[in-house]
Amino acid sequence: MNDIRRTILWVIFAFSLVLLWDKWQVHNGHKATFFPVPEQQAAKAANAAASADATVPTATTAAASGAAGASAVPGADAAAPVANAAPRQDVVITTDVLRLTFDSEGGTLKHAELLKYFDKSEPPKPVVLFDDSATHKYLGQTGLIGGTFPTHKTAMTVQPGARELKDGQDSVQLRFESAEVGGVKLVKTYTIKRGAYDVAVQHDVVNNSGAAVNPRLYMQLVRDGSESGDQTPFYSTFTGPAVYTAEKKYQKVTFKDIENNKVSVEKTSNAGYVAMVQHYFASAWLLADDTQRENFVNKVGNNLYAVGMMTPVGTVEPGQTKSVSARLFAGPQIEPMLEAQAPGLELVKDYGWLTILAKPLYWLLSKLHGFIGNWGWSIVALVLLLKVAFYWLNAKAYASMAKMKAINPRIQEMRERLKDKPQQMQQEMMRIYREEKVNPMGGCLPILVQIPVFMALYWVLQSSVEIRNAPWIGWIHDLSVPDPFFILPLLMTLSSLLQTALNPAPPDPMQAKLMWIMPLMFSVMFFFFPAGLVLYWLTNNILSIAQQWIINTRMGVPPQFNLPKFK
Repeated sequence: MNDIRRTILWVIFAFSLVLLWDKWQVHNGHKATFFPVPEQQAAKAANAAASADATVPTATTAAASGAAGASAVPGADAAAPVANAAPRQDVVITTDVLRLTFDSEGGTLKHAELLKYFDKSEPPKPVVLFDDSATHKYLGQTGLIGGTFPTHKTAMTVQPGARELKDGQDSVQLRFESAEVGGVKLVKTYTIKRGAYDVAVQHDVVNNSGAAVNPRLYMQLVRDGSESGDQTPFYSTFTGPAVYTAEKKYQKVTFKDIENNKVSVEKTSNAGYVAMVQHYFASAWLLADDTQRENFVNKVGNNLYAVGMMTPVGTVEPGQTKSVSARLFAGPQIEPMLEAQAPGLELVKDYGWLTILAKPLYWLLSKLHGFIGNWGWSIVALVLLLKVAFYWLNAKAYASMAKMKAINPRIQEMRERLKDKPQQMQQEMMRIYREEKVNPMGGCLPILVQIPVFMALYWVLQSSVEIRNAPWIGWIHDLSVPDPFFILPLLMTLSSLLQTALNPAPPDPMQAKLMWIMPLMFSVMFFFFPAGLVLYWLTNNILSIAQQWIINTRMGVPPQFNLPKFK
């Protein structure tokens, strides 16, 4: 009876840990794993388009109203183009890695395709990050506030120039020039370099009025609350705005918090960035360090959210021009590239509380890939190195299991003999453990020490865009999606059962049954996991079985299979 009670308590304890971990995921901005709250669906075309096109986002109004000397952002009517403005048009710029579509209304980035990354459609198409379609809104906007000035709703004229990066060219430029609003003209010049995912954006403020003006430049990312298409049934990464400052570092903001007016980010800073994050990819507005800025996060329409920052242009005297330079990043979450863009930008690839372990593991995995050239074999090599690093710790665990297996017949005989005397049975069992110098928990504790490391590796494989579309061997053409033929999950299940069979059978029949049931239940998830994650677990299982077999043989305990007995 005591054993059954202990088993039930252990199950409750394990389930409690799972629930705590689930709540921790939600706390860190991830979707709940086991009890997910239905996500907000993307707004329909009419509502989303009306929200995006009809108003200047209230985020800038709210942020500006709190700043000394700043007036509210003008509405769409105040920012309307003058009578003879050029007709509205889309302009497409293509480089070797990006295809960008800009709207001449405000010079807004409305569509971005990442030409080196492909979606899951047949045939595959380039990943779309920014978009202005009926089902998805994701825009990059800039404009001026602090008076009657050009905004992202002001009509602009597109200047002539190349629209595609030619062979031998290092960069291509696109220039927009606004109509005068209140005597002030805004000129935006986008410069996109070969191989780059960051776009240099120069804002020239031309004052043709008869008085000095003191505008402020705002830069914002506007996105709907839908998740990206790269999530899987059993887990999801964070999707939403993020703000980085030198004072509070990386701060994530969930769409739910924005809806409930629970946003708390550092408002002012002179360094950092604002970003919009999703699985594998991100966008961010970047200003030079030591540039004063105000950060804001707000809801700007039906299922539309904005994150952005504002910076003073400074006083522009009549007839003068002042410039503010910024960069708009739109690309994959590749850590070395993000680190080169801006301090802290690599944190958009979010490992949560496991960052301190995950970053070195990612570095090691990248180095292995540089040597091997295949991400699948790099995963196998990384797990092999980890098993070598933890060899002696695992050896102690398997040695303890081998001792347990050696005295198991004695324990079973004692349990059968004293089955009607539970207290005496417990005392006799502890006596045997003491005589044989066996610690029943000795096989568990060394393994528990390694759990954070393997959890960190789990998140590295889950979050690394390099695994996306990466082949391994034969039928595995993409390590970021489930095995199409379920071969790896089936092998994973068999290896888990083999590992269970090699472990000493618990004395209690109920515990013995649970030892067989739990691997089967756990293995179900692996049929939905990306192939790279399953490969990692399968490799770990195979190496663990090999090590256990060797240690048992050395200790004179021949490996034997303890098959289940469900009577």
